[in-house]
Amino acid sequence: MRFPDIALEAPRILLPRADIPTETWAVIACDQHTSFPGYWEDVARHIGPAPSTLHLVFPEAYLGAADHRQRIADIRAHMVDYVASDVLQELPPGFVLTDRQTPHVASRRGLLVALDLEQYSYAADARTLIRTTEGTVVSRLAPRIEVRRGAPLEVPHIMVLIDDAEQTVIEPLFEHSLPLLYDTQLMLGGGRVRGWHVREAPLIEQVVAALRRLLATDKSGGPDAPMLYAMGDGNHSFATAQAVWQQLKDSNGGLTGIEDHAARYALVELVNLHDSGLVFEPIHRALFGCELEVLLTALRTGCPALAREVSVETCTTEASWEQARRIASDTSRHRLPFVAGHRKGVIVLHEPTHSLPVVSLQEFLTDFERTHAPMAVDYIHGEEAVRRLGGMKGNIGLLAEVIDKHALFATIRRDGPLPRKSFSLGEAEEKRYYMECRRIA
Repeated sequence: MRFPDIALEAPRILLPRADIPTETWAVIACDQHTSFPGYWEDVARHIGPAPSTLHLVFPEAYLGAADHRQRIADIRAHMVDYVASDVLQELPPGFVLTDRQTPHVASRRGLLVALDLEQYSYAADARTLIRTTEGTVVSRLAPRIEVRRGAPLEVPHIMVLIDDAEQTVIEPLFEHSLPLLYDTQLMLGGGRVRGWHVREAPLIEQVVAALRRLLATDKSGGPDAPMLYAMGDGNHSFATAQAVWQQLKDSNGGLTGIEDHAARYALVELVNLHDSGLVFEPIHRALFGCELEVLLTALRTGCPALAREVSVETCTTEASWEQARRIASDTSRHRLPFVAGHRKGVIVLHEPTHSLPVVSLQEFLTDFERTHAPMAVDYIHGEEAVRRLGGMKGNIGLLAEVIDKHALFATIRRDGPLPRKSFSLGEAEEKRYYMECRRIA
């Protein structure tokens, strides 16, 4: 069931059969806890021998491991085995309605659908129905492509946003009595998630009609360039799916003959930007193997391209630092709170050239990481984690500010994608857990 005008498919979802515990089946997105491999060791111990999506994904904490290729081979083998042994069972075409409870919000609602990769672009000047919200680093796609290419299944953690202020697409589905697919606690502090199957034709048409109305009312890009979907989480995973699809097209001489191939679509969870349970959180930066003086020298060298001047407010007590870091940035000053070993303070960019602090920070770090190897940058969800990492000798933690979620669609339409890692949909434990699968081969 496909609806090309809104880039939508009602997919055939695969879920574990009823006797398989969903609490050990579902694991958090593979791009979480990248600096804490101990988390993934805890996951493996928690699961034990049970079937699990842990065996279907590649935790990015292990991307540089020596057994990289063996891990990919094991993923392929588990995918084949889970289908052949009926660990996974296919549902009739439809959507999955979800309600996620986390340690931070009582409810965040979503809808599992498949989106057409032909109608997506991560280019800065994209005019497609599906657009990225953050810059895409093409070099980061390669390891993901290696995992997805040739895989028989996809297991998504992608969340895609819709700007539905009147709550017409997802929310009305909760008024109906739907077949319950799962209701489970999520491991290691992930909260709880419930899912229902939306398979009746009138309800599918109701969703389609509501999305068509959203599309018809979007005049921001003119009649030839409306925007219906914006990537929330999993931008690089969606771009990876598109890259693999493009390779498949190229190997077949183009779209003709494979226009109905399953790999043309990618499974995602739609979330309404106006859902009260959708909270934007900042993504912090941890710099490993970098002294504070080196960072400050490079920042000052970056003037005036970055700002007119860079100053530092040094804080001698925890209380003074907490007070200083709560002072918000404005257009004349971007404030970047830091932890560097036992030192704390705020770096201030005076008269910055960019509109948002996260843009200033990422613009600088992209070049800084390239020119100061082996210093490395990681992107951290959660203030406690970045403070812990930044407090270690030889590291720096840079705390970011949150952006206004209600300004997101207008910003993307006007300015194009934000820098990568500009915001997060909730804290680390609120990321999507792998539950549903879908055939792509």
